[in-house]
Amino acid sequence: MREFLCPSERGPRIFPEDATLNDNVMNAHPTPNYVGAIAPHGGLLINRLLRGEMAAATREMAQRLKPIVLSPMNVSDLELIAVGAYSPLTGFMGQADYRSVVYDMHLTNGLPWTIPITLAVDSDTAEAIAIGQSVALAEPDPHGDLHLMAVMEVSEKYTYDKTVEAEKVYRTTEEAHPGVARLYAQGDVLLAGDIWVFDLPLAAKTEFPELRHTPAQTRRMFAQSGWQTIVGFQTRNPVHRAHEYIQKVALEIVDGLFLHPLVGETKADDIPADVRIASYQAILRDYYPPDRVLLGVFPAAMRYAGPREAVFHAIARKNYGCTHFIVGRDHAGVGKYYGTYDAQLIFNEFDKELIGITPLMFEHAFYCRKCEAIVTAKTCPHDHSEWVSLSGTQVREMLSRGEMLPREFTRPEVSRVLIEGMKRRQNENHHE
Repeated sequence: MREFLCPSERGPRIFPEDATLNDNVMNAHPTPNYVGAIAPHGGLLINRLLRGEMAAATREMAQRLKPIVLSPMNVSDLELIAVGAYSPLTGFMGQADYRSVVYDMHLTNGLPWTIPITLAVDSDTAEAIAIGQSVALAEPDPHGDLHLMAVMEVSEKYTYDKTVEAEKVYRTTEEAHPGVARLYAQGDVLLAGDIWVFDLPLAAKTEFPELRHTPAQTRRMFAQSGWQTIVGFQTRNPVHRAHEYIQKVALEIVDGLFLHPLVGETKADDIPADVRIASYQAILRDYYPPDRVLLGVFPAAMRYAGPREAVFHAIARKNYGCTHFIVGRDHAGVGKYYGTYDAQLIFNEFDKELIGITPLMFEHAFYCRKCEAIVTAKTCPHDHSEWVSLSGTQVREMLSRGEMLPREFTRPEVSRVLIEGMKRRQNENHHE
């Protein structure tokens, strides 16, 4: 009889083989388990989500363990580790991988990886936890209680230099940078260990569940559509005419487009996820071929790490089954912290075979009045005065005043959805 490891208060507990009925995969001893034209990062699509009897037993155990309340970013990370979007990670990083990622942008096994996926706690919490001890991972629920989600067996606890991480990952130590501010505010000790998830975060059931496709699901969807080449598009903004142009240019050379907006934690002044999703649905309905596009949501938090996050986003989309990934101007940027095309240049620092997914680099696109089309500086000979371009701040200000964005910049259908959404949000905030 085969045996599967599961955590317990004092180390591994053994479950018999018949506890793995109904596809209770937990990757204690993984075997290749994916479909699609491209292998997941590291060759295996990780699955840390327990089901059936194993989930029930682990949930019961978690109620007796010390709970660690996760930050919103860590809650997103837990979900993405569980479903394999962060393959090959099976939990929160240990010190060797952490240092290798921060300093060298690779895991210790040599695979490219650019963002530390860590679990920070304060010193008192860390002091009360022993190496080898299992803890419960939780999030606050709307009723003021804790929603237990997973068990982690703590394999390491270690300190780290926040200033070094800020400089290496975010290319700045300024607290005005939202990612750096979050880093400085978190605990001073990092806990490492594999996780076993018995219940996904509450958001997985309440926020766009019909669009929250897992990597295993998207890979099956791509295969069922007959797509061999798929381009992923990451965004935290509405799809304007320039984005539409870039996506459709990419669609000319691949079989399908995976529009994959991020819906985890973002800056307060970013357009809310529900408003953005409605705008995506409006433009896809009227302007894209339905048999060549899949809309899904990416439940990650924005780190605003610019170039490093561009590589990170590409690797995640590789795990979802994409063969290509669009990298535009100032991908995952914020403020003036990164050069306009730094997020494209960083891909030159990696072995293409190890990255696996093919980045498609695009210059800044805009509408030119004289060309009467969406173009880039590569194809437009005219002066900047002929270009129609708006900053994010200008867009938000116009929408808050109820003004339609220029047709050359945004489809009218998208403008209307955004204006209605922003009005609804303003009314909600007014009544709070």
